[in-house]
Amino acid sequence: MGRGKLRIYLGAAPGVGKTYAMLSEAHRRIERGTDCVVGFVEHHSRPRTEVMLHGLELIGRREIRYRDATFTEMDVDAILARRPAVALVDELAHTNVPGSRNAKRWQDVEELLQAGIDVVSTVNIQHLESLGDVVETITGVRQRETVPDEVARRADQIELVDMSPQALRRRMAHGNVYKPDKVDAALSNYFRPGNLTALRELALLWVADRVDEYLQQYRGEHNIRSTWQARERIVVGLTGGPEGRTLIRRAARLAEKGAGGEVLAVYIAASDGLTSASPKELAVQRTLVEDLGGTFHHVIGDNIPDALLEFARGVNATQIVLGVSRRRSWQSVFSPGVSATVARESGPDLDVHIVTHDEAAKGRGLPVARGARLGRSRIIWGWLTGIAGPALLTVLLSQVVPDLGLANDMLLFLTSTVAAALLGGLLPALASAAFGSLLLNYYFTPPLHEFTVSDPKNIVAIAIFVGVAVSVASVVDLAARRTHQAARLRAESEILSFLAGSVLRGENSLDALLERLRETFAMQCVVLLERTSDVDPWTTAASVGTAPVSRPEDADVDLPIGENMALALTGRVLPAEDRRVLAAFAAQAAVVLDRQRLVDQAEKSRELAEANRIRTALLAAVSHDLRTPLAGIKASVTSLRSADVEWSEEDRAELLEGIEDGADRLAALIGNLLDMSRLNTGTVVPLIRETDLDEVVPMALGGVPEDSVDLDIPETLPMVAVDRGLLERAVANIVENAVKYSPPGESVLVSASSLRDRVELRVVDRGPGVPDEAKDRIFEPFQRHGDAPRGAGVGLGLAVARGFTEAIGGTLTAEDTPGGGLTMVLTLPTPGGTPPAPAELPASAVT
Repeated sequence: MGRGKLRIYLGAAPGVGKTYAMLSEAHRRIERGTDCVVGFVEHHSRPRTEVMLHGLELIGRREIRYRDATFTEMDVDAILARRPAVALVDELAHTNVPGSRNAKRWQDVEELLQAGIDVVSTVNIQHLESLGDVVETITGVRQRETVPDEVARRADQIELVDMSPQALRRRMAHGNVYKPDKVDAALSNYFRPGNLTALRELALLWVADRVDEYLQQYRGEHNIRSTWQARERIVVGLTGGPEGRTLIRRAARLAEKGAGGEVLAVYIAASDGLTSASPKELAVQRTLVEDLGGTFHHVIGDNIPDALLEFARGVNATQIVLGVSRRRSWQSVFSPGVSATVARESGPDLDVHIVTHDEAAKGRGLPVARGARLGRSRIIWGWLTGIAGPALLTVLLSQVVPDLGLANDMLLFLTSTVAAALLGGLLPALASAAFGSLLLNYYFTPPLHEFTVSDPKNIVAIAIFVGVAVSVASVVDLAARRTHQAARLRAESEILSFLAGSVLRGENSLDALLERLRETFAMQCVVLLERTSDVDPWTTAASVGTAPVSRPEDADVDLPIGENMALALTGRVLPAEDRRVLAAFAAQAAVVLDRQRLVDQAEKSRELAEANRIRTALLAAVSHDLRTPLAGIKASVTSLRSADVEWSEEDRAELLEGIEDGADRLAALIGNLLDMSRLNTGTVVPLIRETDLDEVVPMALGGVPEDSVDLDIPETLPMVAVDRGLLERAVANIVENAVKYSPPGESVLVSASSLRDRVELRVVDRGPGVPDEAKDRIFEPFQRHGDAPRGAGVGLGLAVARGFTEAIGGTLTAEDTPGGGLTMVLTLPTPGGTPPAPAELPASAVT
């Protein structure tokens, strides 16, 4: 079964008649025999709308209980079970009551469409998600119920229900929209004439854009290339010169004369990426176009007139605005220019405006010398070889080795020309060929010492010499330029590969990326700027180098990144061919900045989640594990103070023993909580001293029964470099945990041994053990493995033990005991492995 079709009646404001039009459409379809039902229609007690419901089948609504109140919503299941051909669903942007099938009504409609049911719905322009801020600016009211624009744009049909502001206000005054007690307030607030006019314009423009999408789709499907002048679209051809601002403003004035006119500025760049346009000027012109409500486009094309016309016809433009050529008048002999070519080939469907400006006929400026890519020293040597080489050859051939013959002389001069081309490029080679031909004519071609040639064969020889010299020079120069381009492209590919690799590796160092950018382009400073909106000041997100700028306008090179971010570079003006790599760096910088912020947010979220988990566990501990011994102490004290009972000495001793046990449990629990708090806040500062293990371990066993632990601590063990107090607390917690889980009658073994520069203390029990996947989890705060009873503690003992162990430079891990049980391995450094602490101890040292 295919997907159903969606038809939307769009209105500028409530009361324009959307629901009435929808119900009228339902009656027309029923008259044609279509199975049509009312899924949900809200008539808002409007008499004329209510009358339109007569004769239509209504699907019962679903009742939902929420906060001691009953609400009704559309029953999607009932409509799906009924399976009509068409369902009427009013108020597409409505938010359903919690507990409904979907959160939004447009999601309910999506289910009906997926089931193959056609839906007719309504929505106001202020409920479209993208226009929320605009509507709030106009009316001062923020719309809480919205529908994504994509949902509305996917509709098969959109019909605008239009009404003038005056007619809508009359309807309201007559009570046809709201009840009489609400009319005055509505007319003086939301339904003011200015508000309604602005909302109506929004609706008209939105629908016009939708119609334009249909038109572009139709033209594309039918391969229509000619312009249909349904809407004024003005294309501005930019060259990157200063006259572009004049052209943009002129096009904006033309667009204002026709309602709904659109300005599209386009810059045509050569496919090889080489251009004489100023990147900074193009950035300024882009900003100007966007400020005037237009759009900026960058197009690649070798033939500028063809590319411009292709773009204009592709966007269905009606006019093209070009500037008078900046070339000199004599240059028109070789080519008519872009403006004249576009005007000649535009055809009858495109109007071409040639706009005069201050830069007309002033020349485009000298292009950058191609040889400049060869390096300054090579160019100088090329000119020296091209001029001095023929002169030296002339002296050598006329004075030292005369009578070699004209052919040999020409070959030697040709060698000099080739050398000049290899060193300095085309221009020195051409100069060498011209100068050499004159010297050959004057000194070596009869009649000598005259600029005449008597033998026609010699004329041909000199002409061939000049031709060969120019050809060889051109080939050598082309090879040099291609070599330069290949080297440049290789460097660009390496940079782009580095950027792609950094993305794959997930590198998040923004400073390192900007420093790489600064080094790549040899800039003084690189700054990444951002702002929250167009009117807010720029702030520095990151910068490297000296003397950073605070605004893109103050930089030598600035590159916009999105709407509210820019990359600013100072040091020199970059050529246009570097913009491609610079844009890649800019995009990567934005990605890295976003990634850094996401990582920071994720870390903060993780910390909050961990803090929340610890807080929850702490509350559970306080509510149960701490209250249980308190309750025992309270009961024992109350019993002892009771005057109604005569306690024997044995009973009194037992009650006092219960009070003592409860107090010990409280002290242990509170001690672990305080120790965990100190670890989390980083206030544990160990006092490292050389200590004998057999002096510390026995002191840590005071909290367990005497016969529950077997000690095996050799006296020959080396001393360990630890904090005695922290080690004692760690061992005490480990041993208490082992005794707690050991079977009755089984003692815990505490043994020690030395291993190179470490000492291992093993606490072995024969309890139930811990599976491998839980061996790390038992060291987390508030974790108790298996079915440990609630009164067994709050799960902080091992976490505190590992924290103290790591604080003194040791490790604590869990291993399986051969034959069953768990072995805690405490590895401690010896004095040779960890240097002792200095003599002066910090005030916050823990002992």
